[in-house]
Amino acid sequence: MYDFFKIGVYSVLAIILYYVLPKALIRLRICYGSFKLPSPNSKGIWGQLFELLCSDVTFFKKLRKWSKDHGPLYVLSASVLFPSANISGPEAFEAIASTTKNIEKNPVYIFLHLWLGDGLLTSTGTKWHTRRKILTPAFHFSILQQFIMIFNSETKKLVEFLKKESKKPWINVVPFISQFTLNSITETSMGTALNLESEEDKNYVSAIYQIGRIMYERFMRPWQYFSIIFYNFSSSGRKEKQLVKTLHNFTNKIIAKRMSTFEKFDVPDDNDSYNYSKRKKLAFLDLLINAKITNGSIDDQGIKDEVNTFMFEGHDTTAMSICFTLMLLANHRNHQDQIYQEIISVLGESNMNPELNDLNELKFMERCIKESLRLYPSVPFIGRTMEEDTIVGGYLIPKNTPTNIHIFDIHRNEKHWPDPEKFDPDRFLPENCVNRHPFAYAPFSAGPRNCIGQRFAILELKAVLCGILRNFILEPVDRPETLQLVPDIVLRTANQTVNVKFTLRNP
Repeated sequence: MYDFFKIGVYSVLAIILYYVLPKALIRLRICYGSFKLPSPNSKGIWGQLFELLCSDVTFFKKLRKWSKDHGPLYVLSASVLFPSANISGPEAFEAIASTTKNIEKNPVYIFLHLWLGDGLLTSTGTKWHTRRKILTPAFHFSILQQFIMIFNSETKKLVEFLKKESKKPWINVVPFISQFTLNSITETSMGTALNLESEEDKNYVSAIYQIGRIMYERFMRPWQYFSIIFYNFSSSGRKEKQLVKTLHNFTNKIIAKRMSTFEKFDVPDDNDSYNYSKRKKLAFLDLLINAKITNGSIDDQGIKDEVNTFMFEGHDTTAMSICFTLMLLANHRNHQDQIYQEIISVLGESNMNPELNDLNELKFMERCIKESLRLYPSVPFIGRTMEEDTIVGGYLIPKNTPTNIHIFDIHRNEKHWPDPEKFDPDRFLPENCVNRHPFAYAPFSAGPRNCIGQRFAILELKAVLCGILRNFILEPVDRPETLQLVPDIVLRTANQTVNVKFTLRNP
């Protein structure tokens, strides 16, 4: 009996020494290192916890104030056990993002795991590198050129919907634009057309909005960080499971439909434009299925994870960017008129659809899009975990420290953006970009983990603006100063509306 007791004691000690103690030492080192970083006023062991327990609108404003007062590097902690470094300056961002290290995501991304699994957004290491390599050909310029036709087709449908609504005093563009980008991403990247009237499509978009709110609320409550507690003992956790089921059912049907007609193919070399152009279409999903069949570099679950990730990232981020751009152009009629004149100079007075070369000629429109993305980056912050001790601005951020990079604040850093709240597309004239810090503008992130679909997004934005501005004059309803922004997976307004008045150019 005594021997069994000794074995039990030794086993417990071994577990503590092997599993618990190393993690505890890591946590202590992170906590100790965080004490040396600048910080807003804290409340002892609770850090900023009670400051974080506020409305989402208030919290968004607090983050902006903390970044301005304590940036470019400061620490926030939801109790002494959960400190995080926060970056709001391009120099500090460069120290983290310019290296091949520090590509591991912040632990908060585990909140996305039930929905997105180990997709490109959340994975790291070898898996991330392998998936990125598989998917890169989907964004070859020859493939993107073929997607313009789909963007134009979906834009035409959107314009018809907006014409029906244009007699109203204003239109909340969010649902219309979200449907447009969802249709576009599904047909281009998944090779499947959606039913515009489907209740299932509407439920998918609604589920994404709801799940974003749940994740924000979870982020603000450290006691819900532990998944076993969150999913089993909270109503929000149970609700998330229901929403994820809706999201997965939607994407599983898309995968099944595509696999039923799939034929294996050889992936062209990256520089082989001829073989790219010979393919009528090279959908994102095709590459995943082909990789599974050809060499087994991805399995069924991996395909599902990547489809779920890109369906979200490829439609929701672009949708909000279009909405904010329309709002800004409505409030700056001079810039709107200049874009319209540029469209007419490139495309003429006819209803001819733009092609890739036409979209590339719309230089002023592109500057307006870039300035819109500066003011309203679709992803307002990104997270990393330090994979090595990193010196930032003379301070040491210890290895394993969760780090938040506030893109929203980097884009409003007065050192690099004079009069940062002003909408000024001339900031992106070539001569004004020459000496700008390379990490001062990062709407698609930066470094090795930059957004794989950024060219896709810009072309989609240009195509839809061509269609809308050729048919409508935009007039202001919501203004930048009246918008109530909230933190979310994607930058949104508190009431999920962006209101613009549409007046037909040729009634």
